[in-house]
Amino acid sequence: MKLPVIRQFYQNQSVENLEKTLEVLESFTEFRGTTDEDLNVAGELITNICGALEVHENVKNGMAERDALNGFAQKVLGSIDKN
Repeated sequence: MKLPVIRQFYQNQSVENLEKTLEVLESFTEFRGTTDEDLNVAGELITNICGALEVHENVKNGMAERDALNGFAQKVLGSIDKN
């Protein structure tokens, strides 16, 4: 997860574009020939796209961009700490 990437996706891409890209990446990860390295890269992109989608939703609901970005980061870090 990289907040600058999430911010850029949020600021420069529509929800529709992010959702379509997410579908393609998820399909790619299901391909039998996908290597571990490919999966790591795709997983990082998926996380960043999901973050941008969540920021879009939170901003739409009245949250400030910065708070939405920080909230997603805390959510991810919190889930990592639990494992």
